[in-house]
Amino acid sequence: MKVISYDRLILDTDAVDYYVTFDSLAVGAAQAQYLVDKASGEGNPLYLYAGAASDNNAFLFFEGAWNVLQPKIADGTFVIKNSSEAVAMQDKATLSRDEMGAIIGQITTNWDFNTAKTLAESNLTATTAADKGDVFILAPNDGTARAIADAFAADSDVASYVVTGQDAEKASVQYIIDGKQSMTVLKDVRTLVADAISAAVTFLDGGTPPQTNTYNNGSIDVPAKPSEVISVDKDNVKAAVIDSGYWPAADFTGLP
Repeated sequence: MKVISYDRLILDTDAVDYYVTFDSLAVGAAQAQYLVDKASGEGNPLYLYAGAASDNNAFLFFEGAWNVLQPKIADGTFVIKNSSEAVAMQDKATLSRDEMGAIIGQITTNWDFNTAKTLAESNLTATTAADKGDVFILAPNDGTARAIADAFAADSDVASYVVTGQDAEKASVQYIIDGKQSMTVLKDVRTLVADAISAAVTFLDGGTPPQTNTYNNGSIDVPAKPSEVISVDKDNVKAAVIDSGYWPAADFTGLP
């Protein structure tokens, strides 16, 4: 019998042969890279937000983002405005789990939209006009991105903002079309399903599915080939999300 762990890794057992998943580190890295690509000069205000401290994926998303952002924080491109723990560790290229936990404890949204908006409003209240202007925001997913974006849009000292997301939720696709959310990371479940079917067929034919990564489940290293993730913004939202058939065009207004 061959066991394929789909989307969530089965923990603490050696009875898993393959893992089909999206790469959470790659998602965080894609979010951070978008911020880096949009930044110029030095001293750009950076606001960090994360998911729930109880969710391992929140750590993986943040780790992937930190790997990309940290060099640009260290060289002065970005200045962190809402986490003293992150500021204290801004020269560390690699963070331990405990160090990430300390940062996430200050910036957690608990994946809750109201919590995210309240935290963003509190951060903006605690900072001065000099800490705003053209700001860059690492938001962990689409729901929190919309809530955080609304808070920043309502602050008169914020001239512009670039805010990340993930999941290509319908509401966030509309926000991207309307210019209220900058980007999202599309994790196309059709790709995940196709990869799971391909792995199963390969096992049935007596072969071994392709492997580019391994994930430790607490007992063994499970082989995997993470499915592709796609950065989506206003420039490619129609091609990536509408023309591909992920969401129907009729669900949106103002499409390019």
